[in-house]
Amino acid sequence: MDIQAWLATIPPLAIYTLVTAVILIEMLGVPLPGEIILVSAALLASQGHVDPLWVGICATVGACVGDSLGYLIGLRGGRPLFQWLGRRFPGHFSPRNVALAERAFERWGAWAVFFGRFVALLRIFAGPLAGVLRMPYWKFAAADIPGGVLWAGGTTAVIYYAGVVAEAWLHRFSWIGLLAAVLFGAASVLWIKRRARRAGASDPEADAGPEESAAAPAGRTPVAVPD
Repeated sequence: MDIQAWLATIPPLAIYTLVTAVILIEMLGVPLPGEIILVSAALLASQGHVDPLWVGICATVGACVGDSLGYLIGLRGGRPLFQWLGRRFPGHFSPRNVALAERAFERWGAWAVFFGRFVALLRIFAGPLAGVLRMPYWKFAAADIPGGVLWAGGTTAVIYYAGVVAEAWLHRFSWIGLLAAVLFGAASVLWIKRRARRAGASDPEADAGPEESAAAPAGRTPVAVPD
């Protein structure tokens, strides 16, 4: 199902609510298509269906609040939380993926939270894993909130302006395409006529009338065949 086409059928308030809820739940560690919903809503904003400012605000709120709740869940649940998530969502919370995320946190610390916003795997791990690893909340929030604003607001802005430019370009292209099609059709007709004239000039028998063609063999001298 086309998510953008489906979103276009529901009221703007429902779209804002859906963007907030899906991204918030994704930040808790549940693998939902938060980024797809955000991109689809931003494209709808470029077409005038919703306000891009509210899309960005709702996405930012969902991202930051969801990550903070995920942090608290990870802080309370500890490592058994990832074992439970691994049974529920083995494709995302496999032991290998958990180990990769932990190594990123050990190496980069709070920067893993900030840049993790832009990496699908780390985005759903950031909050819960920071809580499991007992990262101080102030340190987590200092990286998470700017990252959330940049990811949500930046994605909305980029997709919105890209959609506006693309729509204007496609609108102009419709006229350009029509003009190109007319010119191509006219050029094709002229080229075919020119080729036909050249073919006629290179074949003199084609220009001869039926009487001349029939008289040509009769004027030839018969050849005697010996007995």
